[in-house]
Amino acid sequence: MNRITGTTQLLGVIGDPIKHSLSPVMHNAAIQHLGMDYVYVPFHIKAEDLEAAIAGFRAIGVQGFSITIPHKQAIIPLLSEVSEIAQFVGAVNTVWCTDKGWSGTNTDVAGFIAPLHAYNRDWSQTNVVILGCGGAARAVVVGCVQLGCKEIHVFARNWEKLEQFKESWEKVSLPVMINIHRWEKVTEFISDRTLLVNTTPVGMAPNIDQSPIDAAVMEQLSEGAITYDLIYTPNPTQFLRYAAQKQAITIDGLEMLVQQGAAALKIWLGKNPPVDIMRKSLQEHLGLVIEK
Repeated sequence: MNRITGTTQLLGVIGDPIKHSLSPVMHNAAIQHLGMDYVYVPFHIKAEDLEAAIAGFRAIGVQGFSITIPHKQAIIPLLSEVSEIAQFVGAVNTVWCTDKGWSGTNTDVAGFIAPLHAYNRDWSQTNVVILGCGGAARAVVVGCVQLGCKEIHVFARNWEKLEQFKESWEKVSLPVMINIHRWEKVTEFISDRTLLVNTTPVGMAPNIDQSPIDAAVMEQLSEGAITYDLIYTPNPTQFLRYAAQKQAITIDGLEMLVQQGAAALKIWLGKNPPVDIMRKSLQEHLGLVIEK
């Protein structure tokens, strides 16, 4: 790590809980590679302490910070400026200090889209199936709109929350309709033109044997389908293992984590971050096999 001195600038991540966050691993690896006088640290901040913490950050000269659960929406009233895309998503995950106060944006959308650009696909002919209707699903919806996807279908077990999710989008005039469905109907919407995205926490460590949908449903996948899990531990998840058995394209959440973090670092540091270094640091930390 770089030597920390009285001139070192402070960056960080806030959340509750926060000790599981891998952001310090990849951000400090990038900072060290760039040789810049910054350090990135985790801050455990409870919901009731959010306003006081943000005021304290400004007092001690924090230059910027990332935001994770449960503060992505609660932070918005405390900001002096919120980017258009963050307003569209309804959540902020990246904040930086300005002369006027705190400014915020959402880099989750860019992070979600980045690995999809590697596939030469006519997105206008792609049907999106999203599992879950929480904050992560909102970023996925905006990302799919930017890609120009043909249809978006959202599935969740809580019908009331699902209806609220749909109603929230009716206020922003999307160019594509958000279709909501009961969970058990998901089989009817999986085909070779499907982009299947898991935004739920089902299958996250320590519950590594779980999958949001079972093997029988995943039998409907084909080689043309793309299966994307926002979870990055374990790697791969059971959900992606099922998809791989059908020779479907699989994408794990590690790349989204790297790409959204890289977009944030570019805002804070004003330089293009070393994405390969960030990715490698996480792979090594997680004990994943690194291809040479």
